[in-house]
Amino acid sequence: MGNRIPGGTLSIKFSPPDISDLEISEVIDTLKSGWITTGPKTRQLEIEVTKFTKSAGAVCLNSATAGMEMVLRLFDIGPGDEVITTPYTYSATAAVILHVGATPVFADVGKDSFLIDPIDIENKITEKTKAIIPVDIAGYPCDYNEIYRIVNSNSKFKPKKDTLQEKLGRILVLDDAAHSIGSIYNGTPIGSVADFTSFSFHAVKNVTTSEGGVVTYNSYINEKLNGEEVYSNLKTLSLHGQSKDALAKTQLGSWEYDILFPGYKCNMTDLAASLGLVQLKRYGESLQNRREELFNLYVKCLSKNKKFILPHFYKDDTKSSSHLFLLRIDGYTEDDRNKLIEAMGEEGIPLNVHYKPLPLFTAYKNLGYKMEDYPNSFNQYRNQVTLPLHTLLTEDDIRYISDRLLKF
Repeated sequence: MGNRIPGGTLSIKFSPPDISDLEISEVIDTLKSGWITTGPKTRQLEIEVTKFTKSAGAVCLNSATAGMEMVLRLFDIGPGDEVITTPYTYSATAAVILHVGATPVFADVGKDSFLIDPIDIENKITEKTKAIIPVDIAGYPCDYNEIYRIVNSNSKFKPKKDTLQEKLGRILVLDDAAHSIGSIYNGTPIGSVADFTSFSFHAVKNVTTSEGGVVTYNSYINEKLNGEEVYSNLKTLSLHGQSKDALAKTQLGSWEYDILFPGYKCNMTDLAASLGLVQLKRYGESLQNRREELFNLYVKCLSKNKKFILPHFYKDDTKSSSHLFLLRIDGYTEDDRNKLIEAMGEEGIPLNVHYKPLPLFTAYKNLGYKMEDYPNSFNQYRNQVTLPLHTLLTEDDIRYISDRLLKF
C-alpha cells in the first residue's frame, strides 16, 4: 500500500501535483535559455492547448480568474450589466463579475445536481444580461445545448453600441472550466463548446503550471469576430495595453512601443509554460486515463452502501475530466458531515468540501444574497464531501479510503 510514513500509518495527501523529471528538465532548459518571462514556450503552450481542445485559439494567462475577467472586459461588460452564474462555485467565478463592475445574478443548480439549471437561467435573464458563466463542477460539462437554445432564442438582449457584444448579437457564453481540461460534451472537447472557455492550471488541477490558466475560443467566435483580432486584443489586455510584448521589444531596433489603453498585468511566464507543456503531454498520454480508472474504482467500492450518493460523471459521449470525486451521504446534516471529515482526518485521510455556496459567505451576504433563495445548492452542499483523487494515489489507497468510509 502506498503513501506510508514511518510507523506504518497511511498519510494520504488530498491533491499534490504529479511532477516528474520531465517537467524538471523542461524548467531547467528554460532557466538556461535566458528567457523566463512570456516568450516562445508560452506561445507553444497556446498552440498545444488549441490542438488538445480542438479550439480556434488560446491565450495563456496567470490564472483562470484573469482569463474570465479579460473576456468580460473584451466584451465591455461593466456597470449596469448583469452576468448569470451559479452560487455553487468557488468565489472567483462571481468575483470577476464584481471586478468589472457588473452584477452577479445567481441561477440555482438543478435538483440533485451540481450544475447550473438552464430553466433558472432562462428565468433570470433581463435586458441587462450580457453573459452567462456556467461552471463545469468537478469537470462535468453543463447542459450547453440548453444554454445555447436559451441565448439564441432570447429576445431581451440589448447590446452596447460599437462593441463585441453588438457584433456577437446575443448573450455571451463563457465557460468556467477551471476543472474540465480534457472533458467532453456530446463528443466535442470542452474548450471548443462555449464561446470562450477559461481553464485553470493551478497547482491542484489536472494539468498544472503552478499558477496559471488559459482562455480558448471556439470556431464560431473565430469566424464571427475575427479570431486573430480576438487573440491580439486578449494579449494586449493582459499586458498593460502594450502594442508589443517583451520578446518583440528585444528585437534589434524594435524598442519602441505604444500603450493603446491602460491594460492589466496577467500574462503567463515561460517558466510556468515549461511545466504546462510537459504536463499537458503526460495528461493526454496517461494521466487523464489514470484519473478515470481511480474514479471508477471509488464508484465500485462505495456502491456497497446505498447511503452514498455517488457521482456518475460519464454518460454516452459526454464525460468528466475526473477532477474531483464529489460524494454525498443520504440523511447527513452539515454537522454529521463535519464529524465525518474530522474522524477521517484522524485516520490520515483528508476530505474536503466543494463548495460552500457563495451566499453563505460574509462578502456575498453583505451584497444581499440569501441562501434560502437557492435551496438546491444548499441541499447539495450540506451532505457533500470530496475524496482525494489524484494520480499519485494507488488502487490500495482508494480501497483503504473506501473501507474507512464504509465503516463510518
